[in-house]
Amino acid sequence: MAERALTGRVVLVTGAASGVGRGIALAAAAAGASVALAVRRPERADDVRAELEHRGDGKPIVVACDLTVPGTAARAVDETVSRLGRLDAVVHSAASNRSSVPVELEHADLDHWDEHRAIAVDAAFELARAGHGPLGETHGSMLLLTSPAGIAGSDRLPFYAMAKAAQRGFVKALAHEWGPDGIRVNALAPLAMSPAMQAAFEAEPTLEETLAGSIALGRLGDPEHDIGPAAVFLCRDDARYVTGQTLVVSGGRFTSL
Repeated sequence: MAERALTGRVVLVTGAASGVGRGIALAAAAAGASVALAVRRPERADDVRAELEHRGDGKPIVVACDLTVPGTAARAVDETVSRLGRLDAVVHSAASNRSSVPVELEHADLDHWDEHRAIAVDAAFELARAGHGPLGETHGSMLLLTSPAGIAGSDRLPFYAMAKAAQRGFVKALAHEWGPDGIRVNALAPLAMSPAMQAAFEAEPTLEETLAGSIALGRLGDPEHDIGPAAVFLCRDDARYVTGQTLVVSGGRFTSL
């Protein structure tokens, strides 16, 4: 990324060890940001941190953050500010490991929903409450990674769709509440290769070809080079008049959303 529009900024990314979260962390660092890699198991972020240090991008840190445990998300915000001195953007990309596991409602149990809710909804609430103060000081932004399933629904992933739809409602509400504070809040609905997507392809071998055939651009997005720049745009000053929106980045797969 030639233009380093996030130079001097600090970006906290949850779920930064793999998939879309990793891609966004790499893209933000390439744009000049110092990135806090918030992950459930710190050792899983070692390769991401090593890659950023090799590139000479910012000064990445790793923050232990198990979002299924109440209070952890807020502590990740506090640790980021303490170690890096400020906070300009919170990108909540973490998702449940069950996000790609098909389930019909009659066969689901409450634990399944609890995990989705804890990571997608409860953690977003904690990140927002802890992040409001430092984001207000920098006139920063918050970005939640939702999903096309949260807009169009899904007969295969009802809990995932419900949690992602809740995130969009939260984005709209916070955009109104935080607008007077100079804080922007948006959502990004990506379609990209990720560990969850790979697991879905392995479970259903014909899915990848079927899905690619329905994408206008003919391929799945790359987390760093396709999704990452869209996330960076929403965090940078060029998007200063964009708030309360959901940007669908799907290569034309979802043109009616």
